[in-house]
Amino acid sequence: MDTKTATETNRAAWEQVAPIHARHNQAGLVESFRDPSFTLLEEEEISFFQDIGIEGKDVAQVCCNNGRELICVKRLGAARCVGFDGAAGFVEQARELNDAAGTDCAFVHTDIYDMDADYDAAFDVVFITIGVLSWMPDLPGFFAVLERIMKPGAALLIYEQHPILNMMTVGGPDDPVEFELSYFDKSPFIENESLDYWQGEKYDAKETMSFSHTLAETIMAGVNLRLAVEYVEEFPDHISNTWYNVEKQVHGFPMSFVLRFRKPD
Repeated sequence: MDTKTATETNRAAWEQVAPIHARHNQAGLVESFRDPSFTLLEEEEISFFQDIGIEGKDVAQVCCNNGRELICVKRLGAARCVGFDGAAGFVEQARELNDAAGTDCAFVHTDIYDMDADYDAAFDVVFITIGVLSWMPDLPGFFAVLERIMKPGAALLIYEQHPILNMMTVGGPDDPVEFELSYFDKSPFIENESLDYWQGEKYDAKETMSFSHTLAETIMAGVNLRLAVEYVEEFPDHISNTWYNVEKQVHGFPMSFVLRFRKPD
């Protein structure tokens, strides 16, 4: 699969849903962020950043959506904060939330694989969260970008849905749980389902391409760039807004994971 074709396909679908998300949640988020104590981070997520020692660190969020998580990280005491996303609509939403929060985060519209060289070795902490890895057709190439923008000694934090979920059919709490795909399937999963995870609004959605990367492949994508694995843990917690059937019906199934790398000094 050509990387540019896949990323442009997903960018167009992501751009399409941006105004729909804004209609459903932007006004409420703007109002919430005007409160200096407001955060969307769970206690577990806060501990991930505190363990790194986030205070005073330069931080990048790659594929930052509307910037809400990065603004919350800034409020933990981070220094320079920059978010990168492929959809101009979400970057504009992020800037609006940043103004409401009174923070000084910056947000950049870019194809992630084409990150400007001005950001090379610029950040002490780079992080990605839910829904990013499965839209990356070239996992080693994606990690090469992450490694490139990390300073020597920097940390890379990944908090994602567990890739084993890609095997399962998605559904509501009472829908059946069935195995649909191989864990090792490398063909793109093409669909044109609504991307509105806030209200579930249905619309004539553009096509998206998803890719299954095993947990081992994700770990090795970093190791092959000489990033050291500092911490990895799997959780039964459902963070994807997708597999409610698995969450309700399958006890003890891995649904998310955290992975932390360190770049050599």
